[in-house]
Amino acid sequence: QVQLVESGGGLVQPGGSLRLSCATSGISFTIYTAGWYRQAPGKQRELVAAITSGGITNYADSVKGRFTISRDDVKNTVYLQMNSLKPEDTAVYYCNANRVVFNREFDYWGQGTQVTVSS
Repeated sequence: QVQLVESGGGLVQPGGSLRLSCATSGISFTIYTAGWYRQAPGKQRELVAAITSGGITNYADSVKGRFTISRDDVKNTVYLQMNSLKPEDTAVYYCNANRVVFNREFDYWGQGTQVTVSS
């Protein structure tokens, strides 16, 4: 059974920091691209950051320089360090693990964790 379990969300003031974690099980995490997505009320889910199995990272323009994605393949966990948070970062953040093999996609999601940036 595949599980992705996020933690670390919460309420933080503007300018503050949070670190999200996503612990995975049931997959060979080391060969998956791991990513963080977010969905704000009334908006579509969007990619925040992703990291490939080889450690190549990709960020949304809105978070570049503020957020850092990393992974620990021993712990099968992906992290998102979020600094200089803004109210517009408020959303439910979802962890994703994705892999495409011979045109077959394996795509798994966590349940989401709420991040609220407010004074």
